[in-house]
Amino acid sequence: MKLYQDKKNCCGCGACGDICPVSAIRMTPDGEGFRYPQVDGAVCIRCGRCEAVCPMGRGETFADNQYFGAWVREEDARRASSSGGVFPVLAGYVLRRQGVVFGAAFGEGMEVSHQEAQNPAQLELLKTTKYVQSRMDGVYRRIAAVLKEGKWVLFCGMPCQAHALRRFLGRPWPTLITADLVCYGVPSPGIWGDYVKLLEHRHKGRLTAFSFRDKRAGDSGHTRAYVCGGKEYTTRLSADPYCGMFFGNFIIRPACHACRYCTVDRGSDFTLGDFWGIEKVRPEADDGMGNSLVILHTERAREIWGEIQAELGWFACEKEEILQPRLTGPTPAAKGRGVFMALRRTLPAGALFVLFERSRTIMGLLRR
Repeated sequence: MKLYQDKKNCCGCGACGDICPVSAIRMTPDGEGFRYPQVDGAVCIRCGRCEAVCPMGRGETFADNQYFGAWVREEDARRASSSGGVFPVLAGYVLRRQGVVFGAAFGEGMEVSHQEAQNPAQLELLKTTKYVQSRMDGVYRRIAAVLKEGKWVLFCGMPCQAHALRRFLGRPWPTLITADLVCYGVPSPGIWGDYVKLLEHRHKGRLTAFSFRDKRAGDSGHTRAYVCGGKEYTTRLSADPYCGMFFGNFIIRPACHACRYCTVDRGSDFTLGDFWGIEKVRPEADDGMGNSLVILHTERAREIWGEIQAELGWFACEKEEILQPRLTGPTPAAKGRGVFMALRRTLPAGALFVLFERSRTIMGLLRR
C-alpha cells in the first residue's frame, strides 16, 4: 500500500503515522533527505485512517480575515524573536492559563522537531526561525492527550501541519489555538544534517546553537550566527551556503512547489509571518528590529487578539497592503533542482556545500 503516487502529493506532516492504530507506518528519508511514509503491508489492517487524516488536496479555509502589522513592545522579547515577536505573546497567553505550547526546536544533534513548552524557559527553544522541516512523530497524539485533560494548547507550525492536526483531532476543541506560518517552503532535513556535520568537521567541535535570523546588526534579521566548538561565527544570511541553497530553491520539498496553502485564506486561527514591505505601508515602524504580519481568521482569534493587544504595537491593514509572494502562490523550483539533488546523492557528505561555496556562478546557472 502506498499513500501517494507522486512526491508532490506528500507534505511530510507525519499525521498518517500518528493515527495508525497498529503502528504500520514509519517516516523514512529518501535520497533528497525528506521523510515519507512507508507502510508495512504485513501489519496494515486497511482501516483507511491514514488516508482520511491526510491534509493534501482537501479544502478548509476561513475567508473572514482581518490584517495587522504588529511587534511586541518589550524590547528584549522582540530582539529574541525572528520577526515582530507575536508568537511569544500568544504563547504567554496560553502559559498563563497553565497550557502547553508546541513549536519547532533544535534537539539532539541539532535535529529540528516539534517540542512542547510548559514554562518560559522551555519556550525560549521554540522562539526563533528554523529553516528545516520539523519532525512531528508523536506530536499529534500528545496534543490530543493534553486537550483531553482540559488544558489550553497553542500549536504553531506550517499550514499543512496545522491542517493535519485539525484532521487528526476530528472536531473543534475550545482550548486549541492554531497558528500557521507564511511559509517559503520546507528545506531538506537530510541536507541540514549534512551541513551540521560539515560545520562540526570544520570547527572541530559540536554545533550547539544556530540562528538563521539574528538581529544584532539591526537589519531585520538578515544576519546568520552559530556557535560551534564554543566559538561564535557570524555572516550575512545571504553568504551562508545552506541558506543560499534554500533561497535558491534547490532544497525545498517537492510538495511545496505545488502548495495550495499560499493564500491569505486558511483554516487556522492565526497566520503569522514577517511583514515584508512594511517600509511602504508604515515607514515609521521599519526600525530594523523586525515586524510581524498577523492575519486573524476566526472569532476565537479576534477574541484573543483583543486580550493581547496591550503587549503589542500594532496597526490595521488592508489585504492589498500585506500581500507578499508566498501569500499569492508557491515557491517555484530551481530549473536545475534535479541536477543539484543528483549531485547530493553522488557526492560525499559536505562536498556539495564546498561546491556551492566555490561555484556560485554554476549554481546561478542551475537556478535559471
